[in-house]
Amino acid sequence: MLLYIIIFILAFGLTFIVRHIAIRKAVLDIPNERSSHTIPTPRGGGLAIAIAWYAGLIFTFFTGMIDETLFYTLMLGVLIVVVSLVDDLIGVNYIIRLTIQAITAASALYLMGGLQKIDIGFYVIQQNEILTILSFFGIIWFINLYNFIDGIDGYAAGEAIFISAAVYVLFSDSVILLIGFAALGFLFWNWDKAKIFMGDIGSTLLGYTFAVMAIWHQNHDTSSLVVWLMLTSLFWFDATITIYRRFINKERLSQAHRKHAYQRIVQAGFSHQKTVLLAMIINLIILLLVYFSVVNKNYVLLFFFLNIIVLYIFVKLVDKKKKFE
Repeated sequence: MLLYIIIFILAFGLTFIVRHIAIRKAVLDIPNERSSHTIPTPRGGGLAIAIAWYAGLIFTFFTGMIDETLFYTLMLGVLIVVVSLVDDLIGVNYIIRLTIQAITAASALYLMGGLQKIDIGFYVIQQNEILTILSFFGIIWFINLYNFIDGIDGYAAGEAIFISAAVYVLFSDSVILLIGFAALGFLFWNWDKAKIFMGDIGSTLLGYTFAVMAIWHQNHDTSSLVVWLMLTSLFWFDATITIYRRFINKERLSQAHRKHAYQRIVQAGFSHQKTVLLAMIINLIILLLVYFSVVNKNYVLLFFFLNIIVLYIFVKLVDKKKKFE
């Protein structure tokens, strides 16, 4: 427990330092008509999460608390951190960002031996080559989807805390809890009204980390990939269905917008704080379905579809509050 407290304090203190450096160097997120904030706010707080997370990882490695292959795979996320840091500071062409993400994803899969199978309860899909190709795009997808949800105070960090805590409780994974405590240390500065934003450096790292951990757990039979898809479903379902609807509307997908469900909840009059708390309530409903899927492994696919139905109903309720337009 002492390690987690140290990681929390480290992330908390580093966020304070990063914030003051960002203010002094004018590394600020300037609000515009598509922003969910109204005043210039320093960004790049995810650097504190990254440093605290990797400090914890290195400690677990030298104390034998983490598998060597998993350690090196997670450390590859440094590539994501570096390109995202440069992007937060001066901007990076999206082709360069995607190239670095692709190299990192391919390297991670090489170290882990690809995605070897997917356990759907009543059947285990074992098509290593096909699954590995799909998981390559899946890792890149997760990296960017997590970035999409970093749009209101406390949401991305709150999701990270929920996911890591849930995985620890369900599967006794003490490693992932490190990033949860790092996110918690940052959250104190990012809660409504945020004093600093996470930036790409934090959100992309979180997306990469959760994608890698999901594949690792599936390969080692400690949990099904489907369970991970359920635990992370609130953010990927919202982001994916939003992109789909914008595509159907023939919108330019690269253009900034405020059409995600969580953003429209804020537009409907909810505060950032209430929106995040609502998300946590939905996460608890999802966690209940996850628990039943873990206890009744043969029915994991059924609970996954129930999970999707819950989220579909949620999005439709949001549509009634604030239309998708």
